[in-house]
Amino acid sequence: MEQDSQRFLKVMRGLMRPIVRTLIARGVTAPAFYKLLKSVYVEIAHDAFRIGSEPPTDSRITLLTGVHRRDVRAILSQGGERWESARAKSAMFATVLGQWMARADYRDDTGAPRPLPRTAESGPSFEALVRAINTDIRPRTVLDELLRQGLVTEDAEGRLRISDTARRGPASDADRLVFFAANVGDHIAAASENLMAEDPPFFERAVFYNRLPSEAVDRIEDRARTLSQDLLETLNAESLSQRAADTTPEDGTERYRLGIYFYREADTPAQEPTRDDGGDKN
Repeated sequence: MEQDSQRFLKVMRGLMRPIVRTLIARGVTAPAFYKLLKSVYVEIAHDAFRIGSEPPTDSRITLLTGVHRRDVRAILSQGGERWESARAKSAMFATVLGQWMARADYRDDTGAPRPLPRTAESGPSFEALVRAINTDIRPRTVLDELLRQGLVTEDAEGRLRISDTARRGPASDADRLVFFAANVGDHIAAASENLMAEDPPFFERAVFYNRLPSEAVDRIEDRARTLSQDLLETLNAESLSQRAADTTPEDGTERYRLGIYFYREADTPAQEPTRDDGGDKN
């Protein structure tokens, strides 16, 4: 068990490097991250390592995590800082844009999202679209935020259009952070389940090449963007159709996320730390 833990820690070193780079760029120091990491250890042990329906005792959480029992008690009494409200807000904007692009009555003859009036007595309108998704949020509130972020534009005739930037994801820093956590979190969750299971339950594949000219990677990236966008839009339309066909809302108990990414960098060997670099050799 100890050998497995040490082997996994070596893998985690590589996994953590881009995360730590982002933490430093965001001004998050190591002590602040340690404090957060300790609280997440306690929360996960409490939520995911129950025996039957009973939550683990403080002593068992200490045994599982190595966090002192005094700290376990303090963390559990505070409760976790939830981000569901921020996630729900960003998901609302994404749902409005997604249904605008996918619903047949909101697309033109070419299949592109049609320009919409703010309101209309009959037929498609932005207000009708938002009301069909959520009646608790004012359409004007949603529109103001989409306009502010540049995800929707309004022409001289007052018609609303989805901007080209909307296809690249959220524009505001707050929404980008929410989707960063959701997208990366679900990818790691899927990869973790596959790692821990004898029969990996989730689809997870990658294609990777090195020693390619930059121009070749440019062409491959352009092709990947086109294919990926087509796939996402197709599944968006199919998912919307499946949900519309569901006549028993109580059966809608699951969610899914399909994510696609493309990463490239110069193909150079990673520089090993030296004493002059401030590192240490073993």
